[in-house]
Amino acid sequence: MASYGQRLSALLSLYKNNSKITYSFLSNFSWTRRLSSSNFPSQFERIGFIGLGNMGSRMCNNLIKAGYNIAVHDINHDVMTMFSEKGILTKESPVEVAKASDVVITMLPSSSHVLDVYTGPNGLLHGGDGLRPWLFIDSSTIDPQTSRKISVAISDCMLKGKEGVMSRKIRNDWETPSMLDAPVSGGVLAAETGSLTFMVGGLEKAYAAAKPLFLSMGKNTIYCGGAGTGSTAKICNNLAMAVSMLGVSEAYALGQSLGIAASTLTKIFNSSSARCWSSDSYNPVPGVMDGVPASRNYDGGFASKLMAKDLNLAAASAKEVGLKFPLTSVAEEIFTELNDAGYGTKDFSCVFRHYYSGKDEQ
Repeated sequence: MASYGQRLSALLSLYKNNSKITYSFLSNFSWTRRLSSSNFPSQFERIGFIGLGNMGSRMCNNLIKAGYNIAVHDINHDVMTMFSEKGILTKESPVEVAKASDVVITMLPSSSHVLDVYTGPNGLLHGGDGLRPWLFIDSSTIDPQTSRKISVAISDCMLKGKEGVMSRKIRNDWETPSMLDAPVSGGVLAAETGSLTFMVGGLEKAYAAAKPLFLSMGKNTIYCGGAGTGSTAKICNNLAMAVSMLGVSEAYALGQSLGIAASTLTKIFNSSSARCWSSDSYNPVPGVMDGVPASRNYDGGFASKLMAKDLNLAAASAKEVGLKFPLTSVAEEIFTELNDAGYGTKDFSCVFRHYYSGKDEQ
C-alpha cells in the first residue's frame, strides 16, 4: 500500500496536470491519517480571509459553502458582526488571522492596503517565532512590483514548527511560506456564483496545491508564471478592456452623430471584424442589450474609479519598463475625468453617455 506522503504527492500531481479536476475528487479521496475531523487535508484545516468587501465577502461565502473552516478579518465591524452571527471565527487583526490559519487569502482595494496587511505593525508577517500559514494568496488587483516585493518578504520568513505527520510533510515540502498573486476576473456576479477566473503567479507547486481553493470560488484558473505574473495579467486584461470599451463607445457616438442607430451598428460590429466583448456581451448603449449595466443606468458592474486605478497601475508599470503607452495614458485620463465628474461608482461603460455624450437607443 502506498504511503501517506506518496498518496499526497500523487494527488497534487493530478491537480497540476488536470485543470478540470474538482474538489469532489478530494472529498472522495481516502485519507488514512488526519489531524482533525475535517473533510479536508490538514494543510487546509483553517483558511484565513482578509478583506470582506463586495468581492471578498462573496468569495469567502463560497469557501464556507464548500465546507472550509474560516477565520476572517475586515476593518468594517458591521461586516465582521455579520460573519460572526453566521458562526464564523472573526479576528481583530491580520496577525491574529495568521496565527489561526494554515492558508490566508487577501482581497483588498489597493497596493497600500496590501502592504499594510502583510507588513504593517499588526500584519500577517509579524508572527514572532515563525508563521503558521504555509501559503498566502493575494487576490487584490495591485501592481506586479508590490506583488513581487511581498512574495520576497514571505519567502524570507520561516514556518512555525508544529507537531504531527502532516505538518512534518508540509515542512519538508515548504521550507519557507509561499505566496501566490491571484487576481480575479468576472466581477461581483461571478464572485457571487463562484464562477470567477483566477490569474495566478508564483511557484507552480503552490498553484497546484491551492487549486481546490480556487475551484471553490471560481470555474477557471490560469497559471501565468512566477511571482507578479498574475498581477501583470490582470492589469493587462483591464487595459485591453478599457481601450476596447473606449473604441466601441466612440464608434457608437460617431455613428449616432452621423445618423445610424446603435442597434444597427451592433449588428454590423457583431458580424464583422469589429466584434468584441464590449459590443456583443457588455454593450454600453442603453436600450441595445438587456442585463448589462447600461440597461440599469450603469449601476453595478465594474466601477469607473476602479478602472482608473487599474489604468494607473498599468501606466506606472509601463513607465518602469520604458514602454510607450499612449492608449493607456489617454484611457487613464478619460476614466479619471469621469471619476472627478462624479461618476466614479458608475460602471465604466458609462463613458459612452458621460464622456462621449452618446444617446440611449429608442
